[in-house]
Amino acid sequence: MRTSKKITKPQKSVFSFVVDGECEYWYLQMLKDNEKSQKIHLSPEFYKKKTLQEQYKKAIELTKESEIVFWVIDFDVIYKETREAKDGKKTALQKFQELYNKCKKNEKVIVVINNPCFEFWVLLHFHYTNRFYENYKSILPDLKKFLADYEKTEKYFVRTTPDIYKRLKDKLRTAIANSEKLGNFDFKNIETGTTEMYRIFNSL
Repeated sequence: MRTSKKITKPQKSVFSFVVDGECEYWYLQMLKDNEKSQKIHLSPEFYKKKTLQEQYKKAIELTKESEIVFWVIDFDVIYKETREAKDGKKTALQKFQELYNKCKKNEKVIVVINNPCFEFWVLLHFHYTNRFYENYKSILPDLKKFLADYEKTEKYFVRTTPDIYKRLKDKLRTAIANSEKLGNFDFKNIETGTTEMYRIFNSL
């Protein structure tokens, strides 16, 4: 009597994201929707305020079901907390670097750092600079030279026509080239504008 072999479907390749901000989530959601990508996995829980350790744990957990996990970090909060740290205590930068080094040992996790924040990636669509901006507030005047109506809201990113991804798409190659030119984040020189968002598009 012949026995039937159980047919198992191959695991679907998925790119998962752990993000620490709403803007990154909205932008990636519009990327997924506009490019009709079935390989991008997003979950609303990711952008809720979580500690670095919680974000790291989520990234490692997702490697079990994903081809690549992108952990997208805005550096401005880490920078602020490090400057305000009391002497003798481990700083936010030191804690983050420890987690970053752990991620480097896992080939399925790619850490993507925006310094200071996601808006630096948006700015590079229009203008090349390595200027250090301490936070979102400091970068906004320069960004508004190119996007006068820019708002850090779901309405602006998702519900406005065109949405944020469509609005920037024709300048995407410029942003990728500008961010590649800047190179990767340097822990020894943290006061330099950097965005590693290009790593996402090079992988996708």
